Amino acid sequence: MKRAIVTGATGAVGTALVRELADAGTEVLVLIREGSGRNRNIPEHPLIRRMPCALEDLAAVRNETGQDWDVFYHLAWAGTTGDARNDMYLQNQNVKYALDAVAAAARFGCRKWIGIGSQAEYGRAEEALRPDTPVRPETGYGYAKLCAGQMTGEYARQLGMQQIWVRVLSVYGPNDGAGSMVMSTIRKLKEGTVPEFTKGEQWWDYLYSGDAARALRLLGETDTEGRVYVLGSGTARPLAEYIGIIRDIAAPGHALGIGRLPYSPNQVMYLCADTSALERDTGWRPGTTFEEGIRAVLQSME
Repeated sequence: MKRAIVTGATGAVGTALVRELADAGTEVLVLIREGSGRNRNIPEHPLIRRMPCALEDLAAVRNETGQDWDVFYHLAWAGTTGDARNDMYLQNQNVKYALDAVAAAARFGCRKWIGIGSQAEYGRAEEALRPDTPVRPETGYGYAKLCAGQMTGEYARQLGMQQIWVRVLSVYGPNDGAGSMVMSTIRKLKEGTVPEFTKGEQWWDYLYSGDAARALRLLGETDTEGRVYVLGSGTARPLAEYIGIIRDIAAPGHALGIGRLPYSPNQVMYLCADTSALERDTGWRPGTTFEEGIRAVLQSME
């Protein structure tokens, strides 16, 4: 893979991905929304360049680089948190944007298109999530991700491209959103306030962004197509245990408000990835412990 295009490159996974690609010698073209303050998160690197192109511009963007590109990574998605996850019109628009990204990839000469799905496509499950685990989404976000994965697969085939859909579980790391469990907990601990949680009995799977980026790079380099992969650490433990680790590293001895909040009506109580297909096809394994990842996040905030 000599050249790759990335949308949604300002969050934890996106910034880690463009850095991973560039460090591996891949030229990276990042499609950005002009004026976004999060653009400062994009790493500075001789192999990374930027092109103005928001989600709504994907349908019209043209390849003016004078080069053909190899792989198109589509991470951008509107309405990923809060009430926006059940804004059906907004989530339906994201499906169109994903199809626009496939068409854009074809115009840039890409041979492969890789889209980022979500655990939300599965809804609630009581077993490790596999590519063939039944999908039962319960939010507009989950329905839209599922639809986007299926429709972009068919559209990519029509345009002569390979397609891969990666259902990502809980990823954390530098440049993560302020509302995530990891980032909000760290922020409150640093402020000296007591962060509040449910009882934390949920068994959860957290993956460091650098490990997620390496998996995505390897998928771009493989010759697989038309497949779904589940991306997580492959290990689950109680959420309260993760919270305790964050506290012990970020603010030892600080009080925690575990059990102060009720569970949501559709609370997912078990979340773990079966990464055997990904490991088989790419040789990938996660290499960062949760403790190491939290220290990296704290260092990035200094």
